Amino acid sequence: KYVILGVTGPNEYENNVNNNWYTNYIAKWCLTYALEAHHQVCNNSSTLLKKKEDELWSDIIEKMYLPTIKGTSIFLQNDGYLDKKQQSVSDIPKDEKPINQHWSWDRILRSCYIKQADVLQGLYFFEENFNKDILVDNFNFYEPKTVHESSLSPCVHSILATKINQTEKAYQLYLRTSRLDLDDYNHEADEGLHITSMAGTWLAIIEGFAGVKIKNQELHLYPNLPKHWKSIDFNIRVQNNPLNIHINQQQAKVKNNGDDSVIINYGDNLKETINTKAYLTITI
Repeated sequence: KYVILGVTGPNEYENNVNNNWYTNYIAKWCLTYALEAHHQVCNNSSTLLKKKEDELWSDIIEKMYLPTIKGTSIFLQNDGYLDKKQQSVSDIPKDEKPINQHWSWDRILRSCYIKQADVLQGLYFFEENFNKDILVDNFNFYEPKTVHESSLSPCVHSILATKINQTEKAYQLYLRTSRLDLDDYNHEADEGLHITSMAGTWLAIIEGFAGVKIKNQELHLYPNLPKHWKSIDFNIRVQNNPLNIHINQQQAKVKNNGDDSVIINYGDNLKETINTKAYLTITI
């Protein structure tokens, strides 16, 4: 196996660890993408990577160390993570939150608590490479240990929660990202506003509750609105064609305001073409 030592992954409450799953997976993906792109650009010409280098990259891709917790489909965040006492955020006294303002750095590093999405950040980026059961198992293991003391965190967890049909949890996390500064969750609004959380609010709605995803240059919708909302309306561009999308609890309506027809997928089973200046209505 190939290993990567002495890194800090997305979870900044773990420093200088070995084999952070996210880091190793990203390294593998980068090599895979670079190798595929190189072959495509060179089109088997004489400028291809030397055979030994090509073989080495392929060997690293195949043998990158990506451990799971034994007997489960849960990816191990990093070496030694299970050596820590496994607790949930609910075990932290309310008057000790956020922990980065109440605990010493040494105590934080020795705890199992996660600042922001780590393994789950990888699953967010590469969702298509994993089945739903893996998403569920990893979310249910890591989210209860996550203190969300980063503005980057609640929105990613909200999107993943929507995808695994934990819609009420997704809504709670959406409120956390949208109201981070309004309610001053982390007691630091006097230092400035979190622009990332503002962008995360949009992501939680569009990628989460509306279920917008681009696959093979085509728009897919997987809507899953929280029960608290009647509908959402938003505009996006697909291949430079502006679309207006309305989603309520019963149906999705798409208007193509562009100059070209656009392919719309509802989930993975229904595919329709919407012509320019036309409407498409889909029953949810």
